[in-house]
Amino acid sequence: MRVNVYRAHPRNRARDLAPLLLATAASLVLLVACGSASDATTEQAAPTPTPAPALSDPPEAPQPSVSPPATGPAAEAEIPPAPDPLTPESRYASPDDPTDRLLVPDHGWQTDFTMRTVRLDSFVAGGPGKDGIPAIDNPAFESVEAAAATIKPHEPVIEVQVGGETRIYPIKVLVWHEIVNDEIQGVPVVVTFCPLCNTAQAFERTVAGNVLEFGVSGVLRNSDLVMFDRETETWWQQFGGDAVVGELSGERLTPIPAAIVAFEVAAANHPDAMVLSRETGFSRPYDENPYPGYDAVDLPPFFYVENRDELGRIPPRERVVFISIDGEAVAVPFTALEAAKTLDVEVGGRSLTVIWQEGVTSTLDDTEIFEFGSFGTAPERDEPLVTGSADVIDTATSERVVFDTPFWFTVAAFSPDIEIIRG
Repeated sequence: MRVNVYRAHPRNRARDLAPLLLATAASLVLLVACGSASDATTEQAAPTPTPAPALSDPPEAPQPSVSPPATGPAAEAEIPPAPDPLTPESRYASPDDPTDRLLVPDHGWQTDFTMRTVRLDSFVAGGPGKDGIPAIDNPAFESVEAAAATIKPHEPVIEVQVGGETRIYPIKVLVWHEIVNDEIQGVPVVVTFCPLCNTAQAFERTVAGNVLEFGVSGVLRNSDLVMFDRETETWWQQFGGDAVVGELSGERLTPIPAAIVAFEVAAANHPDAMVLSRETGFSRPYDENPYPGYDAVDLPPFFYVENRDELGRIPPRERVVFISIDGEAVAVPFTALEAAKTLDVEVGGRSLTVIWQEGVTSTLDDTEIFEFGSFGTAPERDEPLVTGSADVIDTATSERVVFDTPFWFTVAAFSPDIEIIRG
């Protein structure tokens, strides 16, 4: 019997168990009220506590009773409300704005929360705690030929090139770890993927001459992964690579061009490339998707995001090509790019060609990874339905530039006034 892994993934515990916790609290209040009015009391044995799981390899959580469907009434659900900025009390409240308080636990953190470039109350708990989703710090690699035994031709992978060397990172592995600390051609790099935002970004991880190692913080901002470096425990926004809380606030990681492509395309273009192995040292069902149905285009994000009034410009979870150069940014919806096949745009004074890439399955469609693979449709098909991705090339140099293909709600949250190019 197949287990619906979505319900067991750490990212979904807080969201799916919240109704149960509220109901339990209400029951306890009612029990106390009834007990005070009774002449007789009944004692119950205290339950045996369960040891806390190790942070580096958390067990699967119990199955909640419901899981959000990919289509139907949930597609019209309201956007989650903003967090209450007044509770709980926090010693990091700004003297200039006492409502700006940290709303997530600070236990176990050495972060300097007094240094920040964004509001503390913009962070929410993502389910697991610090390192609850384990980064890959010592990645192992295999040949393209060996990887083909476990990766299907149309499966999405992240292709990263540094110093003439290409490495391939299967999203079926990244979806369970989100961060890979690596070194390519002597350059320390971090390759990241946030499944909640469909953001695949790579960066150099040297800042002010110091090499940083990154982990998953367990908190989110605008539904996006917040990383932390193990040296200063500064919090970094994955979307854009900015240090937002802590000693290194105001720093920005140097981006490296990365693209989601089909495995068969990466293998054909780079037959000598090394592929991240699923031998990670962690026990994870890498052939299963912890977020089935998540990419249905009309669904709102699970967690709170800013600028929610911008979500009507494009369906919230439609993928877009996001390009930002020298303070200028544009977004190209996938639907527009698929129709045009190529689009010429100018961003930051550079002439670019945006290219539609055929034959890439969805990362987040069906429970069994990539068995179906259409973007934003119900997984009730007999044959895999593949769609595509994108590439962005500098017209003058024919080289790939830094870009990403996030869900629209991510772009709306961080760049609400962005220009949308539809053709």
